[in-house]
Amino acid sequence: MNLQGIISIAGRPGLFKIVAQGKNSVIVESMTDKKRFPAHATDKISSLEDISVYTTDEDVKLTEVYEKMYASLDGKSALSHKEDPKKLREYVITFLPNYDSGRVYDSDVRKLFQWYNTLLSEGLLTPEVAVVETEEAATTDKKVKAPKTVKEAKPAKVAKAASAPKATNKSAGAKKVATVKTGGGRGK
Repeated sequence: MNLQGIISIAGRPGLFKIVAQGKNSVIVESMTDKKRFPAHATDKISSLEDISVYTTDEDVKLTEVYEKMYASLDGKSALSHKEDPKKLREYVITFLPNYDSGRVYDSDVRKLFQWYNTLLSEGLLTPEVAVVETEEAATTDKKVKAPKTVKEAKPAKVAKAASAPKATNKSAGAKKVATVKTGGGRGK
């Protein structure tokens, strides 16, 4: 489940997807009606990756809540957010039994269900498949030979010449002789 780039904007219903970034704003697209508009720095923007749900133990990330919700619903849509708040809260207990009912308001529970159904309809709640290596693949010693690089494709003579030490104008045992200037200065 990847909720990167999905945001909520205070005062606007629904969820939005970040499409582009402007100089002083971000261009967002509504996930319900696909309309685009700029969201400015003065808007209160919350990334879904950063939102957590209060529990009696530790706060739980929204992505984890949606994973539990997705598993409990077998990938089907949830109750409508327009249902009675008591009914919604009873259902939250089935997949998140330790949520803090005192700090989670009815409006938060409604958003939880509304956002879940929106994300599900967009196909963003499908669990990510982990790549698992089999024991056979892990224990084989077969090495795949990589294609030759430009350096390896050079003829052998060129490669040897490049690896030889560079010749200098100075001989190995020569000492630098200081030049002394005589005369040429101001006359006495």
